[in-house]
Amino acid sequence: MAPKVVSGKAAKKASKVKVPKTDKAKKRRRKESYAIYIYKVLRQVHPDTGISSKAMSIMNSFVNDIFERIAAESSRLAHYNKKSTITSREIQTAV
Repeated sequence: MAPKVVSGKAAKKASKVKVPKTDKAKKRRRKESYAIYIYKVLRQVHPDTGISSKAMSIMNSFVNDIFERIAAESSRLAHYNKKSTITSREIQTAV
C-alpha cells in the first residue's frame, strides 16, 4: 500500500496546538442549592418578607439535612424488606 499524502491545509489543521483557557474564560462549576425553591415558598406564604443570605444558607442546610435523614431511613426500610427500590411507601413510612 502507498503511504497517505496529506495536503497542506490538513497538515496545518492537525498541527494546531490547543491553548489553555485563562481563569476568566473557564466555566464555573455550579453549586446546587434549594435557594430558589425556598424563596418561592416564602413568596407564597409571606409575599412582603425577604430573607438574608445567611438565613438562606441555614434553610438550605436544613432542607439538605432532612432530605438525607428521610433518604437514609427509606433506604433502611427497603433493605429490611429485601427491596432494591425506594418507593413512595418507604418515603411515607420514613416520614
